[in-house]
Amino acid sequence: MRKLHLLAAGLTLVAAALAQAATINVAVAANLQYTFDDLAKAYKAETGQDVVPSYGASGKFFAQIRNGAPFHVFLSADADYPKKLDADKQTLEPSKVYAYGALVLWTLKDLDLNQWEKLVREPGIERIAVANPETAPYGRAAVQALQHFKLADATRHKLVFGESIGQTNQFIATRAADLGFTAKSVVISNEMQGKGTWLEIPASAYEPIAQRAALLKYSNDHDTADAKRFYQFLFSPKAQDIFKQAGYKLP
Repeated sequence: MRKLHLLAAGLTLVAAALAQAATINVAVAANLQYTFDDLAKAYKAETGQDVVPSYGASGKFFAQIRNGAPFHVFLSADADYPKKLDADKQTLEPSKVYAYGALVLWTLKDLDLNQWEKLVREPGIERIAVANPETAPYGRAAVQALQHFKLADATRHKLVFGESIGQTNQFIATRAADLGFTAKSVVISNEMQGKGTWLEIPASAYEPIAQRAALLKYSNDHDTADAKRFYQFLFSPKAQDIFKQAGYKLP
């Protein structure tokens, strides 16, 4: 009986170890918060493996990864950070674009966005939420759009900067900001659909938001096969369809 108990205990530990090995840690740009839930569910249904996301600004993840953060895969909101990781030999293979993002203006207040260029100039609009352009590509795109429409000077004193798109969304959703710039994938998600009104900003007003994925060097010694399988899944027809349904343009 004692041997059976020891065997059972051993099997439990093995099972726990296998489950832990199957967990892939992914650094995920905040614009993907709702989309990634669908990706993780689809991947688990296909493989039985769990994927654990951490959400934040791409620039902050870039700094953490350079300092040895234990992430297997990095889903960046732009191309520059993964390319720099490629150059630093922090990736196991060249990073690739998995989708192109779209910028929108969003509000939960009773505002008419059809005349948004005039609206943002009005004194009644006091706070416009934007992600930090230094670390968040959607924030950089928002600043470029304001410059494109010659609204930079008129709105400079109104801008409220979020640490990431996630915090920017909170400013808008709680009405702490009158309106703000965010990702299309956020406003059409099941969680946010029907909340407030939004308007897509013409893609010609900002540089393309090429969102790039990297299979990180950390994976070389930690669950290499599992990490690579998830990385490859991101470019599969199933995953690409999820990105498309979430409002992204495919590469």
